[in-house]
Amino acid sequence: MDSPLSKHLEGRRLILASGSPRRRELLGELGLEFIPSTVKDYDEAYPASLKYDQIPAYIAEQKSKHFNGTLEPEDILITSDTIVAIDGDILGKPKDRPDAIRMLKKLSGRTHHVVTGVCLRSTDKTITFSDTCEVTFDFLSDEDIEYYIDNFKPYDKAGAYGIQEWIGLSNIKSINGSVYTVIGLPVQKLYKTLMTF
Repeated sequence: MDSPLSKHLEGRRLILASGSPRRRELLGELGLEFIPSTVKDYDEAYPASLKYDQIPAYIAEQKSKHFNGTLEPEDILITSDTIVAIDGDILGKPKDRPDAIRMLKKLSGRTHHVVTGVCLRSTDKTITFSDTCEVTFDFLSDEDIEYYIDNFKPYDKAGAYGIQEWIGLSNIKSINGSVYTVIGLPVQKLYKTLMTF
């Protein structure tokens, strides 16, 4: 049986332009069929005037503009971006092991913000939104950090961690907001937005 959203989107084609397996899994768990795609390489720079909670929505829009294809009238393109913010610093994907260690030491025993922005675009309109979640880590020992990085290699994750992995299970003290925002796709907000698209 089709979900209410599947019925609402009948005749439309969803395209998820993301290389993230986690975003693909989450969209699939909503019961939606979609075409996986990518965006062209581009500089993910953003204006210095943007506040941390505005950055992911801006980058999601830029990704949409760099979609590696052409939209047809029935298409809805989904792009997304996630950042981790603490002390005014934006933690993106770590460039190497020392960078991942630095990030996790900064997050250890503290609360940070995770923001995910989403852009929905068709041939005639664009809707962009974002969602923020507060995450608090317990104290991370050097042994915890090194074990996690060496075994899970979180180099494709903002802030050098995946909340659904070992480090999230063993060391996250509290979450204020949606865990799916931290994973990389605020599916509840996406569902509601698609229902009105």
